[in-house]
Amino acid sequence: MERQELKRELDATLEARRELGSEYESALVESFVEKVDTQVRRRLAEERLGAARGGADRVSAATGAGAGAVPGSGTFGERFGFAIVTLVLAVPLSAIGAAQARLSGLVVVWAGIVAVNLIHARSPRGRAKGVDAA
Repeated sequence: MERQELKRELDATLEARRELGSEYESALVESFVEKVDTQVRRRLAEERLGAARGGADRVSAATGAGAGAVPGSGTFGERFGFAIVTLVLAVPLSAIGAAQARLSGLVVVWAGIVAVNLIHARSPRGRAKGVDAA
């Protein structure tokens, strides 16, 4: 439909140029270019919006959001961030545990890290959306 509109606009612009003469040519061309520019910008905005919606839909599907989601449950980003934070904290805690009590200290530290992650995964906020705790 846009092509037909642009063709009509071009035909009208050319007809106006014939009637008005060459002294109005630059104004007529500028007006037509503005109309083309407006349509191009509108089409680009629509494509970007469609791409953004499609991308958001793909992210929602990949992270399990959508129909059947549990209200208040953690998103993939929240769960991933929590796991990263616990692993970052594991480095100095492991060093401290190993320095203080050698292997048994290291085992206690990692047992605590695993326990914290399991508790977070089973809590309503840490659980994946749409998945029941078993």
